Amino acid sequence: MPTRTPRGEVDASVGAVQIYYSERLWVPASWWVIGMVFPVSFASAVGLYASPAVSLIASVLTAVAVAGALLAYGRVRIQVDAAGLHAGAALLEWAWAGPAVANDKAATASRLGVGADHSAWLFVRGYVPTSVEVDVADPDDPHPYWLVSTRHAAELLTAIERARQAQPSGH
Repeated sequence: MPTRTPRGEVDASVGAVQIYYSERLWVPASWWVIGMVFPVSFASAVGLYASPAVSLIASVLTAVAVAGALLAYGRVRIQVDAAGLHAGAALLEWAWAGPAVANDKAATASRLGVGADHSAWLFVRGYVPTSVEVDVADPDDPHPYWLVSTRHAAELLTAIERARQAQPSGH
């Protein structure tokens, strides 16, 4: 039976997999505004050398390319389910997930700067100011922790803890 998460999203069962949290890291509106300025300026430049029809076609093609790039970059998903923590195509299984902590803007900046471990696994988006850090408990893994961008760090941390507690082995 579906239940509501702290953010009001619905926990869903897909086959035998319980989803505790899901978030897409869409690019902010400001990126769309800036991105769409480029096709306009491109159309102006092409229009100086070619006909208005060529300029319009170049502008539309450029707008489609920019929109495609922004959609592709921002469509990544963070998900917590019975299998583990998914960040894009990567999966940190519960057997190897250690303690987790929610990072505010300052802590995230530190973990991406002077406080960072160069061997950490990063799944970050510069336009997302907060993150969750999950230690990796696999001694053979070269990454000591995962740093994952999220707009809702506390909710993601709660979902990680809920999913971990629901595991039969208690990971």
